[in-house]
Amino acid sequence: MTNLEIVKSTYEGKSSEENGKNLQKFLASGAVWTEAAGFPLAGNYVGFEEIMQNVFYRLATEWIDYKFTPEGYVAEGDKVVAFGTYSGTYKETNKFFKARVAHLWQLENDSIISFEQFVDSKTVDDATK
Repeated sequence: MTNLEIVKSTYEGKSSEENGKNLQKFLASGAVWTEAAGFPLAGNYVGFEEIMQNVFYRLATEWIDYKFTPEGYVAEGDKVVAFGTYSGTYKETNKFFKARVAHLWQLENDSIISFEQFVDSKTVDDATK
């Protein structure tokens, strides 16, 4: 698989479960995952377990229909950028949001070694208040 195909497989599977399995399959053991400053899940997480606990578990339990809708990709060498829109409703406030986002993935030897999120975090944070 190309780096672009690997990244696409984490977004465009037949289900969220398939996307998660593909992420786990291609994620290097020491991969660093960065959620943007100002974002409700802001921080750096290392390895699949930390990423699942601090990002995906929280998205699944704190939000209703939280999703990333990809609009396109840019790939060059060992980097892939996915861009699109986040949307969802925060359970505690019942506030809906929509935010533009880009994800920068870095790969090495067919493994994801880092992920960095760039997002209009104010719109997301506003939904939590």
